[in-house]
Amino acid sequence: MSGKYLICVLFAGMVLLHSGCAAVLLTGASGGVAYTLTNVAYKTVSFPFNRVDNAVHGALRKMGILHIEKKTIDGGVQIAAETPDLKIYIDVEMITSKSTRLCVDVRKNIILKDKATATEIIEQTIKILEAKAATHSVMRK
Repeated sequence: MSGKYLICVLFAGMVLLHSGCAAVLLTGASGGVAYTLTNVAYKTVSFPFNRVDNAVHGALRKMGILHIEKKTIDGGVQIAAETPDLKIYIDVEMITSKSTRLCVDVRKNIILKDKATATEIIEQTIKILEAKAATHSVMRK
């Protein structure tokens, strides 16, 4: 009986690890930032792609993170950045003309990920977007 149970548990674990869409939503201090099972932070924001792309670069500058490379990917861009201890990969993907998805993968090494830094990059990006939106709405009045 225990052999069958072990096989079922192993199979279920393999299925979960291979599922690209499986995610666990963590709320509270992270402000609704979600994480995939591989600890990649992601969030969809209600701002146009270009504004989000610019805000990501602003967040990296604000945090003192060195931007390394930016390349076009299907539906958006991928930004590579680093600190002395971390490798950072950020995907900015257009969902619609008014919404954009951010995916942030921060790696300490091949195995360890840094969810706190990934979350902070997203939160700083959102703060920049919201501050600019508030400025635009004041200027329109």
